[in-house]
Amino acid sequence: VQLQASGGGSVQAGGSLRLSCSASGRTYSSYHMGWFRQAPGKDREFVAGIARSGGITSYTDSVKGRFTISRDGAKNTVYLQMSSLKPEDTAVYYCAARFLDGSTWYPGGMDYWGKGTQVTVSS
Repeated sequence: VQLQASGGGSVQAGGSLRLSCSASGRTYSSYHMGWFRQAPGKDREFVAGIARSGGITSYTDSVKGRFTISRDGAKNTVYLQMSSLKPEDTAVYYCAARFLDGSTWYPGGMDYWGKGTQVTVSS
């Protein structure tokens, strides 16, 4: 699976952005998909994940109620709708794919990664 993230940019606090992650390969629907982010000087962290079926989603506490992850099987694309953005959301955002089942989302457990897209939120 090859992943390509897009949609990053610069916004003011309180604004919104939608990130997209396009996946190539016929087995896209076999993977659980996630978004991670990495701020300067910090470790990469989980942001949101969605099961291969699309029926189960997970979020890190700091984005609950503000971010929404979704997937479109027909377009082989995963989205991250980000609203009420805060300066602390500033980071490079990465999409990733995981084949194995399991409820834990962590960088080491992902099988494929896309290149990141920069999100900058100014106060």
